Amino acid sequence: MSALWSVGAGLLLLLLWVRHRGLEAVLVHHRWVFVCLFLLPLSILFDIYYQLRAWAVWRLHSAPRQHAQRVRHIQEQVREWKKEGSKRYMCTGRPGWLTVSLRVGKYKKTHKNIMINLMDVLEVDSERQVVRVEPLVSMGQLTAYLNPMGWTIPVVPELDDLTVGGLIMGTGIESSSHIYGLFQHTCVAYELVLADGSLVRCSPTENSDLFYAVPWSCGTLGFLVAAEIKMIPAKKYVKIHYKPVRGLQKICEKFTEESKKKENSFVEGLMYSLDEAVIMTGVLTDEAEQSKINRIGNYYKPWFFKHVEKYLKADRTGVEYIPSRHYYHRHTRSIFWELQDIIPFGNNPVFRYLFGWMVPPKISLLKLTQGEAIRKLYEQHHVVQDMLVPMKSLEKSIQTFHVDLNVYPIWLCPFILPNNPGMVHPKGNETELYVDIGAYGEPKSKQFEARASMRQMEKFVRSVHGFQMLYADCYMTREEFWDMFDGSLYHKLREQMNCKDAFPEVYDKICKAARH
Repeated sequence: MSALWSVGAGLLLLLLWVRHRGLEAVLVHHRWVFVCLFLLPLSILFDIYYQLRAWAVWRLHSAPRQHAQRVRHIQEQVREWKKEGSKRYMCTGRPGWLTVSLRVGKYKKTHKNIMINLMDVLEVDSERQVVRVEPLVSMGQLTAYLNPMGWTIPVVPELDDLTVGGLIMGTGIESSSHIYGLFQHTCVAYELVLADGSLVRCSPTENSDLFYAVPWSCGTLGFLVAAEIKMIPAKKYVKIHYKPVRGLQKICEKFTEESKKKENSFVEGLMYSLDEAVIMTGVLTDEAEQSKINRIGNYYKPWFFKHVEKYLKADRTGVEYIPSRHYYHRHTRSIFWELQDIIPFGNNPVFRYLFGWMVPPKISLLKLTQGEAIRKLYEQHHVVQDMLVPMKSLEKSIQTFHVDLNVYPIWLCPFILPNNPGMVHPKGNETELYVDIGAYGEPKSKQFEARASMRQMEKFVRSVHGFQMLYADCYMTREEFWDMFDGSLYHKLREQMNCKDAFPEVYDKICKAARH
């Protein structure tokens, strides 16, 4: 009883404090209170629901049987839209706050919402080494499903909640991308419902133009209803080497050198300042030295980027064996390093041991509850950007990031970019090595101003024939956007498939200049 009185008194004091400070002030300046008391428990309930649902589908084996029926329902909705006169654009009915992108699409309120309830693994074909999935299958769900069978996918983008559909219609990358390319390059086929309600399968040999045009199109060519993704044999551990490097030129040279080595299963860099970084390389293995196993994904473990920083501060190299699934989702618990701005004490050992099992809060719930004041604050004083630039421009790019943003840590992830048709390909006729430079956090540059600074960054990225990931805020004009991306195949298909009356152009869907 005394414990209940204590809890009640504590809640009463909290409510009085919130009333005194004002709810908006608390949500903006003390957001951790709301996140810890409400969003973390809600996030756990979300996870429990989806895990129970996935287990039920697996036990009943209902997904393949119901898939065709669900796709027919989508086709019926599209045909109904046509009967109504095709007066509005169509989009998926999934609420904008549920996506991992920080953007909340206002178009959801004005477009015809097509309900797409497709979130199951459909088939594992061990002979072809292909897994067929629905678009709302998440990375956490897929690796949990495949790993016990001895399989994984070649590119497992960070964060558990990233979905297959988002990674195809947008893009995805991981530290294995220097071998396999972007997420789209590991896909062998897509199935889409088009603007006329027809169901089409496309691959490199079947409707190939559509296959190459779908990635980066953000759902403006049709509704993705299934995808086939390559699988590779899974191994128990990733043997990871940590190497601190100092001096920008040396960092770029070492990172480039390791990225070109195909014997490295994984390559990643974390920059903690302009001239300090830790370069990590990893190989898949089934054997491990027991004394060097680090189960970094356990809730009480230090956040991965903080763990890596210890090697830099101690100025020493190191070797560890990380269980494969822990490695694939190593940045999930801290949302890379974004969680330190939301829960400043989140990496404290006491917090980790007592409450770490509830971390991280769902990004979707953070978006849903952020409010206009926090949204504007983040927009003006916070950046979440991934710029993809040729590896040969790495040093110049990091210097530009430092001057315009001055955000650290910076994530470096190499990837091979084949010269395939579509919106994103190298300038020349050959495959080229690129690097994703990820900046997430509060800019320390004194001259930072969100719109002007990001337009300057976008201009630089265009000048080196780079690309901006489309989940982030984009300030380019329409002409600048199509200077960065190759729209020739995309526009040709939009014309051929009568998409112009059915779906907005990708620019109008994602760019700020078009949305405001």
